[in-house]
Amino acid sequence: MPRDLPVGNGNLLINFDTDYSIRDIYYPYVGKENHAEGCVSRTGIWVDGKFAWLNSPEWHKEMAYESDSLVTRVPVTNPALGITLTLSDLVDFQRDIFFRRVSITNHWDQPRDVRLFFHYEIRILGREIGDTIYYHPRLRALVMYKEQQYFLASGQVNERLGIDDWTTGSTKSNGKQRAWRDAEDGQLRKLPLICGFAEGVIGLYDNSVPPRGDSTIYHWLAASDRFHGVEELQDLVQERGPDSFVIRTRDYWRAWVNKEALDFADLPTSVSDLYKRSLLTMRVEADNRGAIIASTDSDITGLLEDTYSYVWGRDGAFVTRAFDMANYEEVGHRFIDFCGDVITSEGYLLHKYTADGRLAGNWMPWADEEGKLQLPIQEDETALVIYSLWHHYHKFRDVEHIRSLYRKLIKNAAEFMASYREPHTKLPAPSYDLWEERRGIHSFTVAAVWAGLQAAANFTEMFGEVALTQQYRGAAAEIKEAAIKYLFDKKLGRFLRSIRITANGTVEPDYIIDSSICGLFLFGMLQATDPLIESTMAALIDRLWCKTEMGGVARYEKDRYQQVSQDVTKVPGNPWFICTMWIAQYYIATAQSVDALKPALQILDWTQRCALNSGVLAEQVHPETCAPLSVSPLTWSHAAVVIAIHEYIDKYHALQRGRNLSR
Repeated sequence: MPRDLPVGNGNLLINFDTDYSIRDIYYPYVGKENHAEGCVSRTGIWVDGKFAWLNSPEWHKEMAYESDSLVTRVPVTNPALGITLTLSDLVDFQRDIFFRRVSITNHWDQPRDVRLFFHYEIRILGREIGDTIYYHPRLRALVMYKEQQYFLASGQVNERLGIDDWTTGSTKSNGKQRAWRDAEDGQLRKLPLICGFAEGVIGLYDNSVPPRGDSTIYHWLAASDRFHGVEELQDLVQERGPDSFVIRTRDYWRAWVNKEALDFADLPTSVSDLYKRSLLTMRVEADNRGAIIASTDSDITGLLEDTYSYVWGRDGAFVTRAFDMANYEEVGHRFIDFCGDVITSEGYLLHKYTADGRLAGNWMPWADEEGKLQLPIQEDETALVIYSLWHHYHKFRDVEHIRSLYRKLIKNAAEFMASYREPHTKLPAPSYDLWEERRGIHSFTVAAVWAGLQAAANFTEMFGEVALTQQYRGAAAEIKEAAIKYLFDKKLGRFLRSIRITANGTVEPDYIIDSSICGLFLFGMLQATDPLIESTMAALIDRLWCKTEMGGVARYEKDRYQQVSQDVTKVPGNPWFICTMWIAQYYIATAQSVDALKPALQILDWTQRCALNSGVLAEQVHPETCAPLSVSPLTWSHAAVVIAIHEYIDKYHALQRGRNLSR
C-alpha cells in the first residue's frame, strides 16, 4: 500500500498509508531503524456510544497536505456519526516531535461526547521482541522504549495536558483480545505495563463538543535516545503549547520551499505545485547527516524480502542534481560528503548503504560462475556522483568543500574509472546495470562513466594537474569512440542496451530496447540532436510508450517487475515516472520552438495526473488506471520531475529570447 503522506524533519519520519494509518516510524536516521516495521497503527473515534476506526471505508478522506508545506490537511467525514475531523499531521522542523492536531466539527444540534484513540503497534529498533510500554503517572503519558530509543505518547484536550486513558497489550495475544480492540467500547483497561511484543493505546476525551460547534484535540509522539530527552520534550510542549509547533513548522516549510522566486514560464499551476511537492518530498526522504534514501515505504518487503530504505549513489546523485538546480545547496553538500566517507580505497561505491554509512545487503555476487572475483558494483553509481559533484561545484563555487573531497573522492574515483576498462574495446569493464538485473557493458553506464571522467578532468584542470587532466579526457574520448563503434548497431540504426565481450573479444549484443539508453544524451556524451540519438529515440518511444489511455514509458521491453498486463505489445512494462521524464527531457533538448515543447508539457501534465492526491509519486504506475505500484514515494521520481521542469523552463526562456532576437 502506498505511503501517501510522509512527514519528517531529517531525523524523525512518519509515513501514513492510503487508509490513513501510520505504517513507518524512522528515528534517529531516516531510512534506518523502522520502529513500526510496516505494522498498522490505528486512529479511532468513539461518539455517543458509536465507534469507528479511521482506516475503515465508512469515512470519506481527502489525503493531502496544506499548500507548500509538510503539514498535512486531511478532512475525514463520517455521516453516520455526524462528525468531521480535520487532521494536521507534522514533525516539528527542529524538535523530534510528531504532532497531530484534530479539529472536531459536530454536525448535530446537540452536544457530543467525543473520545479519540491513538494506537501504536511498535517494533523498536526494527525488532519484534524486547519492547516495553508503560504508563508514567507524573508525565500522564505512555512511554515506549527499547535500549537507546525512547518514545512518549501524550496529548492535550482544551487546557488539560496529558492523556485521559490508556492501555497496553501484547501483539502475541494467543487468542486474547488485542489492545486496540479495547478502545471500541469507548474506554480502556488502564493496563500499566507490557514487555515483549508490545502495543499501546491512549485516549483523549472531550465529553461536550458543542452543538454545530468545534473542538480541538492535540496528540504528540516525542522521540529521543534517552528517557530524560522525551521528558524534556514533554515539558517543552507544555510550556509552549502544541499549536505553536504546528504554526512554526508550517511557516518554516513554506519559507523553505518558496525561498527562490522561480518563473514557471507557461507551466500550469498544477505542475508548479507538483514541483514544490517534489522538493518537499525529496527533503523529507533525506537524512540530516547526508543519506538520501530511495524510499521509506516498507511494504515492498513482502516482495523483495528487503526494502528500498537505503542509499544508492545513483539515486542520490540525481536528487543532488535536482536540489542544485533548485538552488538548495545543503542536502547535496551533505550527500557528497557521505559518498566521500563510504567510497572504497580502490575508488568505487558499492551497491548500497544504510543511512548511517554502513554497507547494506548486496544483491550482486562477488564471484562469477567459475568462482572468480568480480566486483559487485554498478559503475554508474560512482560515475554519477562525480558528475553531480561537478555541477554542484559549478553552481555554488565552494572551493574549500572541493579541497576536502579532491583526493579521497574525486581523484580516487577517477583513477578507478580510467583504469576499470574492458581490454578489447576500451569501454568500461562489465558491471551491473542500473536496474540491478544483468551484468555487462551498458549504454547508460558507458555514458555515465564518460561524464564522470569529464567531470574529474574539470576538477584536475582547476587544480593545475595537467597530466591527470589529459589522462582522464583521453580515457573519456576512447570510451566515446568505442561506444559509437560497439554499441551503435548500423543495421538497426539505433544504440544497443548493452553488450558482452567474450574471452576472445567477440561482441555479444543485447537487442532489447531499454529506456536507460537515454543516458547517452542525458549526460552529454552525445547531443540529443545527433542523428544516432534521433534514430535511437524514435525506436525507443515507439516501442516503450504504453499504448493505453494512460500512456507513459516502460523501463524496457517485456519488463516483468510488478507486471500487471500480459499484452506486451500494448504494454511493454508498467510506466515509470523516471523513464517518462527522460522522454520529456529529450523533447525539451530537441525543441527548436516554443510550440515544439508541447510534447514535454503534455508529459509533465501526465505526471501530475498520475500523482497521488497528496502529490506523492510512486516508482511506477498501473498502465490502465495510473494507480501507484511498487514503492511510494520514490525519491528519484520526484528528482526526475524537478530536473525536467528546470530544463523546460530554461529552454522555454531561451527559445523566447531567440524568437525576440529574430524579429
